[in-house]
Amino acid sequence: MIRSISILSVVAFLCSTSDAANPPNFVLVYVDDLGWAETSVEMIKGRPETRSDYYQTPNFERIAKDGMVLSTCYSPSALCAPSRNSLLHGMTPSRLRYTVLSAVEAKKKYTGQITIPQALRKANPEYRTAHFGKWHNESIKPTEAGYDVTDGPNGNGPGDFADDRQTHLPDDDPKRIFSLTDNSIQFMKDQVAAKKPFYLQLSHYAMHIWHNSLKDTREKYKKLPKGRKYGRKDNTPEEDISIAMYNHGWIINYAAMMDDMDRATGTLLDAIDQLGIAENTYVILTSDNGGGFRGNAPLKGGKGSLYEGGIRMPSFVRGPGIMSGSYCDVPVVQWDFLQTFYDLAGGTEPLSADLDGGSLRDVFENGNNGKVQRKSDALVFHFPWHTGEPESVIRRGNFKLRKNLDSLEVELFDVTKDISEKHDLAQSMPGLVQELDDLRSEYLDSVNAETVTLTRRNYVELLEGGWIENGRKRLAKLKAELAADPDNKQKAFKVDVSQNHVDFQDRQLKRSTELIQMHEKRGTANRN
Repeated sequence: MIRSISILSVVAFLCSTSDAANPPNFVLVYVDDLGWAETSVEMIKGRPETRSDYYQTPNFERIAKDGMVLSTCYSPSALCAPSRNSLLHGMTPSRLRYTVLSAVEAKKKYTGQITIPQALRKANPEYRTAHFGKWHNESIKPTEAGYDVTDGPNGNGPGDFADDRQTHLPDDDPKRIFSLTDNSIQFMKDQVAAKKPFYLQLSHYAMHIWHNSLKDTREKYKKLPKGRKYGRKDNTPEEDISIAMYNHGWIINYAAMMDDMDRATGTLLDAIDQLGIAENTYVILTSDNGGGFRGNAPLKGGKGSLYEGGIRMPSFVRGPGIMSGSYCDVPVVQWDFLQTFYDLAGGTEPLSADLDGGSLRDVFENGNNGKVQRKSDALVFHFPWHTGEPESVIRRGNFKLRKNLDSLEVELFDVTKDISEKHDLAQSMPGLVQELDDLRSEYLDSVNAETVTLTRRNYVELLEGGWIENGRKRLAKLKAELAADPDNKQKAFKVDVSQNHVDFQDRQLKRSTELIQMHEKRGTANRN
């Protein structure tokens, strides 16, 4: 028996030293606002309605063919900033008190425990890390998070302008798609030359507005039929529709931008192959929240919503031990990524007990037979959205409960059988509704999550503290410019946008104040 144990110990030691000698690389391509069914990859095998028959993404298909489609991968939030912060820290937006775009509460006290770069360096000090592209996280700066190389912090604007919203990007680099890819490839080359394992996060500004693309790519899509989701009922050519925020036409430009990003992804994959590191590099492509257009169907909802279309992401992963051409519908979430990378990098010491994620290693290696060990078997998504419909969701097993935080109405869905969330089971399963709602509320209370009343109070303070006044000053300036140049269509459009924005903020100030008073009167101001 002693001899047997010794042999096992030696084998375990050799395996661990082998892993330590050749730790894997990680490349995370993080797309902005990409809908679940907007790529040309079937998100559920054998169901063509879960892919686009207009947008062409052969390099996304390449990742899926070489690896695994994660059919049920969730983003942490229905908006970008909370998702990015959650992914970085391996904790829910609720625990980080960064659940909406406003970072007021997150700025009061930083509650993160560890970041992806810090976790990888804890697993192996040799790791080098880089972040290129959209940061949009007011909780922490990239250098503070431990990134060795970065071009940030950046918000949405750098994807549209070359210098502080003054100079538009060159025509050959729309949304910085190609320069971001070039920077990423150079970082990989540098680490291979230095013989260092690495983590690279390429955070595209695409597919966020303003949309832009290469002219040649637009010409390609002008000649293609729009497909079942994007056809028009009238005969107006899409490129002739005058919608200023979608330059060059709406769907054509959007499709071309996705095509450009896919082509850049192909260049990135080619570089990985040419560097000879494909066999030891995990490549994950996913998005920060649901798409804002029609590319989420058959899922319900989209960006800004906790229905499946707002938080279920198109996600593909390839790498060591992942079966080619496989599909997995085990529910995973992006706050699992930190624990996953740490585990795959050889990390063994326990991380903070406050982390919400679990390692996906078993899922990567065993697909639907894999398990994710988290602190809880439920996933809680909390979105106390102050300018829209505030909501909170819990998913456990096959069932998902959604609660409107203003009306307090609940819905219950079996999202394995009903991915479109058409059949509300709340009335027929009151016991499960109560059980899930109690679990949801208990978790949010345990992490001191923001309430919708708190987010509205913060919003009102921002509006009254300068936002509305600054908006009116900008509107007055634009009107004066238009009066001096009345035929300038671009200035006229900016006046319209600015006027709409000022009107929106006025309405939001009034509505937010009314809703705060309603919750206070009802006694639900400090409850989720």
